Amino acid sequence: MTTGWADTELQDLRPVEQAPYAAERRAALSARFPGERLIVPAGNLKVRANDTHYPFRPSTEYVHLTGDQTEDALLVLEPRADATGHDATAYLLPRSDRESGEFWQGAAQGELWVGRRHSLAEAEQLLGLPCRDVRKAADELRAAPAAPTRIVRGYDAGLEAAVATDEERDTELKSVLSELRLVKDEWEIGEMRKAVDSTVRGFVDVVRELATAVATSERWIEGTFFRRARLEGNDVGYGSICAAGEHATIMHWQRNDGQVRPGDLLLLDAGVETNSLYTADVTRTLPISGTFSPLQRRIYDAVYEAQEAGIRAVKPGAAYRDFHVAAQRYLAEKLVEWGLLEGDPDDVYELALQRRFTMAGTGHMLGLDVHDCARSRTEAYVDGTLEPGMILTVEPGLYFQPDDLTVPAEYRGIGVRIEDDILVTADGHENLSAGLPRTSDEVEAWMRGLTGA
Repeated sequence: MTTGWADTELQDLRPVEQAPYAAERRAALSARFPGERLIVPAGNLKVRANDTHYPFRPSTEYVHLTGDQTEDALLVLEPRADATGHDATAYLLPRSDRESGEFWQGAAQGELWVGRRHSLAEAEQLLGLPCRDVRKAADELRAAPAAPTRIVRGYDAGLEAAVATDEERDTELKSVLSELRLVKDEWEIGEMRKAVDSTVRGFVDVVRELATAVATSERWIEGTFFRRARLEGNDVGYGSICAAGEHATIMHWQRNDGQVRPGDLLLLDAGVETNSLYTADVTRTLPISGTFSPLQRRIYDAVYEAQEAGIRAVKPGAAYRDFHVAAQRYLAEKLVEWGLLEGDPDDVYELALQRRFTMAGTGHMLGLDVHDCARSRTEAYVDGTLEPGMILTVEPGLYFQPDDLTVPAEYRGIGVRIEDDILVTADGHENLSAGLPRTSDEVEAWMRGLTGA
């Protein structure tokens, strides 16, 4: 069993596309923590049941700094003795050992079971980093010269136990890494365009198959979009929300097991995750029959106009909160106009509106995570200022719960959200998801063109 195997080492590999960008990110991180040892784990496989595991998704921080996606790996930034920066090393699993029998006996990591992985020499060519055996990492870290050390917590408990760090300082490292992702570089923007373009095609797929969804359930919609995500990317970037009828009033409806009825609305919130793990996040609310009822159209148009107000507020130098305030104030005006809220819109928009009829903020940063940069300091994110290269969602909505007795019966069970992915540019913004229609007239015409109805 240990002999008779061909040499399969790959030669003359080219670095992955993100390698030079990852090097720049590591340099930026190094400059923030001179003289300190920084450890960024990828994470481990998680058991689903017995000897089966969930699909592995590496930590966002590790991917951002390396471009690698392998389990049990880690990046170590070791401070140089001359205090001129850091030396970066990736610790990875080497090829399976046939001498020990790991190749065919290790069901979780043996290559006979899970497929070939790169040798350390191959990984060095791909990542542009020195690569070492991760099984020696803990011992080498213990033997390394003393240095203040930080680790990104929450991904590798064994590694955390092997190094002495301080929780408060580790939290600061996590925040800095989150803030490093606020402004995307040109390569990341390109990946986001790919994610959004695939997502647009996924929405087209869903509309074309709505008749089958009517005959089955929301599950058909979920599966239809998932097929596009797996065909053109790695996965969906988050659990798809395929909410028909009153399910559209549930912010994170992901059971996707309800009926799809003509006359109701379908709120589809979904995003393709690229092979590099960047995700889109787009929502459209569609009339299942192809035509909005008068009340559905009135609510939809109000949400559209609120989104327009929010998008107009996205520009460099603007406060991050501006787009939320603009969208919420418009919705408050409409609800007061319709008699569903009382008082000055400026007084009711934040409390009565958000707590009952919109329930959430109007957007968030987007990138490797669907809610990207979430560990950033408040002053750097929600109290910060927009800059070119930031990508965020603008997604106002109105949700009238089916049991809300404060609104007329005809409103109950209607939920509408429109969400687009917006890139902040030097002179304003660009709607990356503009390939999908947004106005009620455009949505109806688009659906007729796809279904022939």
